[in-house]
Amino acid sequence: MASNIDIQKKCEWCGKLFIAHKTSTRCCSHRCANLAYKERTRQKRVSEFQTMVNQQIEKEDCIDKDFFTPSEAAKYIGISRATFYRYLETNLIKSVQLKRKTIIRKRDIEALFDNASPYKKHLPRSKQSITDFYTTAEIKEKFGVKESWIYEIAKEHNIPRIFNRGRTYWSKKHIDSYFAKKAPDASITEWYSVAELQEKFGMTLSAIYTFVYKNVIPKRKEGKMVYYSKKHFDIAKGIATPEEPQYYTIPEAMEKYNLTRDQLYHYVKYHNITRIKVGKYTKILRSELDKFFEPPKIE
Repeated sequence: MASNIDIQKKCEWCGKLFIAHKTSTRCCSHRCANLAYKERTRQKRVSEFQTMVNQQIEKEDCIDKDFFTPSEAAKYIGISRATFYRYLETNLIKSVQLKRKTIIRKRDIEALFDNASPYKKHLPRSKQSITDFYTTAEIKEKFGVKESWIYEIAKEHNIPRIFNRGRTYWSKKHIDSYFAKKAPDASITEWYSVAELQEKFGMTLSAIYTFVYKNVIPKRKEGKMVYYSKKHFDIAKGIATPEEPQYYTIPEAMEKYNLTRDQLYHYVKYHNITRIKVGKYTKILRSELDKFFEPPKIE
């Protein structure tokens, strides 16, 4: 579809003035466009080749040296600078720190190969066959869910299934794993039923469902009955005081101590600060992290 606009432009290849109908047009003719494209391609190849030559020259310059900086040593081995620094942190490669400069001896790098372990080929893991299954009826009876819900969750979480003799069988291991993750916290011992909430707070069903969704109230399901955590519901309603949490989430720790995620994980890893995994989230023990960042004192 032709454009109604007229733009005066200068041809990228021959320099001739021409009228273009699109802002993206760069040349006055198809011939000039082809020639300009070939020139750009040639310049790109020349640039890539020059970069490769410069890298080779730098590497050859390193060969004649007895001492390297981390950047030079990384180029000498053929790995990234970040990877080389990880080797320095684990003391795999010896180094000397002189004020703000780190020096690595060439002989120490070559010594890594003197007592190197024999190469081991990593074999791919063999897949284990699935032999234990639930039928759809067994899942419905055991976990109190609808058939349509089973198919929806199985599709979302890639739960293996097989159809045999008119029945659908679901991997028992994957189903149990899914419901184990959804199981309520074992520390919660007191629960409200929906009827108790309606009576105590005078809330309608829709008000209860909206409230628990907005405040992420833990729930437990038994057949058709749904129960909600009494402690969490009372805290959300303001009639109970929340307990002091024992763990920081990653964003909380980053905000409190003004750290990046990498810095925080570095301190936690190299100072053995206790951390736990809650679902897909990592939490850090509050007391140990606070103690680590306490100001130094002489007693």
